Amino acid sequence: MFETSARDERFGSWQIALGGVALTADYSGVLIIDDEQTLVVADLHLEKGTARARHRAFLPPYDTRTTLARLGQAISRLRPKCVIALGDSFHDLGGAARLNADDRSTLHSLQRGRAWLWISGNHDPVLPDELGGDRSAAHASSALTLRHEPTPAGRHEIAGHLHPCARVARGGHVQRRSCFIASAERLLLPAFGAYTGGLNVLDPTIAQLFRTEPATAVLGRSGVYPVAAKQLRGDV
Repeated sequence: MFETSARDERFGSWQIALGGVALTADYSGVLIIDDEQTLVVADLHLEKGTARARHRAFLPPYDTRTTLARLGQAISRLRPKCVIALGDSFHDLGGAARLNADDRSTLHSLQRGRAWLWISGNHDPVLPDELGGDRSAAHASSALTLRHEPTPAGRHEIAGHLHPCARVARGGHVQRRSCFIASAERLLLPAFGAYTGGLNVLDPTIAQLFRTEPATAVLGRSGVYPVAAKQLRGDV
């Protein structure tokens, strides 16, 4: 079972039913499992700036602070009982150890008063215990399976990993935006991290995961906007 409805004008969200489970795709880029009051976020890629600096590719070292601040805003507004980080929460195996004291304190404050689950990703298959929360390779929730990387045979799965983006043609202009993409098989979340790029939803790596035409909804400043397939454009 897969259903969508128009975005909620009050809260800037997109309503989805996957496997009979009600979900809300939020304009911040997180997903809410409604009945469980669980917030799902994908691909934080914390400490990417410091990881790149180790290879002499210097970026402003504020990505972790920015990403955690945005996540904190979403948590404060949506008030989840549980947060599930859907893998690649850190950009590499040493990322957690490179957190500065302020960012580590911020992360612990976000965990306070709620359950927190780290799903392992390809960038961060192992995370240290001092981060707090629980760890798992995947998580079964109601009729859904949450994992980092989508599987070709997966059903009713929620995944990240691919950083979906859409190039949308409208009114004579083309914009490239992070997006949610969903069908009866699965839902892919956009990457949440400040320094994450994106893969076009028309790329074969994403397109081959959907046996039927999926629904796509792009992130705006204050809303999630469904777009028609005829509006999508490949990357030049």
